[in-house]
Amino acid sequence: MTNRKPNPDDRSDNVEKLQKMVQNTIENYREAETSMEFVGPEEREKIKAKNERRKKAIEGFRKEMKEEYAARENGEV
Repeated sequence: MTNRKPNPDDRSDNVEKLQKMVQNTIENYREAETSMEFVGPEEREKIKAKNERRKKAIEGFRKEMKEEYAARENGEV
């Protein structure tokens, strides 16, 4: 049996990771919007629903970024 220790919680780059996630999600959103021109009505509805989820995810990422940035500024990270 090996002794495994959990990795320490490293939050030092969370803001940057979250920013990248926001950028990727926005890019996916835009690509999906563009692709709607070439799909049928059923697929278009699926894309619209997914993009709504993407909007909510972006809001959540941005909220978490603010929290992580505040924690960094307060020396919690």
